[in-house]
Amino acid sequence: MQISRAKLWVSARDYLFIVIGLMLYAFGFTAFVLPQKVVMGGMAGLGSVVYFGTQRLVENGSFPWAIPVGVTMYVVNFILLVIAFRIVARTFVIRTLFGMTVLSVFIYIFQPLFGSLNILPDDHLLNLILGSALMGIGIGTVFIHNGSSGGTDIVAAMINKVSNVTVGRTMMICDCFIVGSAFFVLGYSLGEIVYGLLVTVLTGYMCDLVINSDRQAVQFTIFSKKWEEIANAVNVEANRGCTAFSGMGCYSRQEVKMLLVMCRRIEAVTIYRIIKSIDEEAFITQTNVNGVYGRGFDQIKVKRKRKAAAAPISYAQTAGSAERLPEEASATKS
Repeated sequence: MQISRAKLWVSARDYLFIVIGLMLYAFGFTAFVLPQKVVMGGMAGLGSVVYFGTQRLVENGSFPWAIPVGVTMYVVNFILLVIAFRIVARTFVIRTLFGMTVLSVFIYIFQPLFGSLNILPDDHLLNLILGSALMGIGIGTVFIHNGSSGGTDIVAAMINKVSNVTVGRTMMICDCFIVGSAFFVLGYSLGEIVYGLLVTVLTGYMCDLVINSDRQAVQFTIFSKKWEEIANAVNVEANRGCTAFSGMGCYSRQEVKMLLVMCRRIEAVTIYRIIKSIDEEAFITQTNVNGVYGRGFDQIKVKRKRKAAAAPISYAQTAGSAERLPEEASATKS
């Protein structure tokens, strides 16, 4: 019962941070990027193209209303999810459905509130930088809590399942296509296209910073007489594994047990709290680790080199070599 409660709390915490991250992304987009009429990558950029395009049609009197960004995002994401349902994992579909719904609702609500509000009226570039930072932090928070916002993530996941094209490359191609579409559909200048690419790159950079800060790992070495109780608590409460080693204190000449624990940096406080609650006299060392790969951490992603096929040996070459051997031998003898 205790384990199920712990898992329930972790799941609830993840969904809470996913909602906060999506809200931050929606605020950065609608308050800073959308008012500057810049088309960025992703579904938000595609929604912007549709919104600005239909807005021009409304001004010309040939369309009844401008389609909000949130509506376009939800419709396109839903179509992509239906296509990807039998290709990608069910858990990915559920998390993406939740993420895209929450994000579309936030953007739909925030767009009328902040769409016409120019927070920094005299600085176009600063608006884009600030909006990119907020969006990157928001989407990075979503990713580290196992969430997804949909969009090009769905396309990348589908293509990665059926081909060797990486997720990052697919997303980059999709983003460039969406930003470039503003040139043909909206008649944007080259400078406006560059601004869109700048927002896309900065958002990805900030997202990587958030994700990499979460991926930083630490290694604990724990010396305690209550090592078994600490190990059980770490397994249950922190959901991390432990490895016990036998050793001997050179001063006391007594056998001791050492625990080795690997965890994320953000989980270090939880490990300290567990140890202190069980044994306040425990001896602890903490070491920063550059990378941890395996279950519960990152996966090693390297492409195996294909074995080069051995060059076929022709009969003529073999026969020629055999025929020359006696001549070379006789020449050597002479």
